[in-house]
Amino acid sequence: MPTKKINKTPDKMYPNSFYPDFDTIYLDNYSALHRYAYIILSDKEIAEEMVHQVFLKILESNEPMEIRTSMKAYLFRAVYNECLNYIKHQKVKQNYRSYASTECESRPETPSSKLSYKELEYQIINAINNLPEQCRTIFQLSRFEELKYAQIAQQLGISIKTVEAQMSKALKRLRVELADYLPLFICQLIISLWN
Repeated sequence: MPTKKINKTPDKMYPNSFYPDFDTIYLDNYSALHRYAYIILSDKEIAEEMVHQVFLKILESNEPMEIRTSMKAYLFRAVYNECLNYIKHQKVKQNYRSYASTECESRPETPSSKLSYKELEYQIINAINNLPEQCRTIFQLSRFEELKYAQIAQQLGISIKTVEAQMSKALKRLRVELADYLPLFICQLIISLWN
């Protein structure tokens, strides 16, 4: 009896073109991916953010993605990697906080450091105000009013994907505009936490 040769070709996903199944894939897999991320991180909000980040990266991808396993396996691996990257980033932040706190301890607070703090505050407000209107509104609702992406989407009458894309855009622009002020910001933050 002849054997059948199975020619498994990888799935291709074209995220920036019309992909009608993307919403279905998101809705079908979100709960399981969120639970998986929660098991790794033990924080519901961060787990939600990691899952959203995975889907956002898929949407922002400019090249078709070759998926050599199932879509579900690909998504679980992507969430796993996103969670690990988050954990690594938290460790780097913790190490930097330790370093910055020892640096800040050795420096007494002077009138010039108070002036630098005012300058930093001005630069942050200015950078936020320079964001495009929709981007700024979404950023402020997320960071200052602490609304979740779904709540923001509902309040503004837009999709969650639009909220994710605008938040990503806002954070990238703020990171670039405020890069020179990061060491000062961390020192001031640590000083304010101690007082």
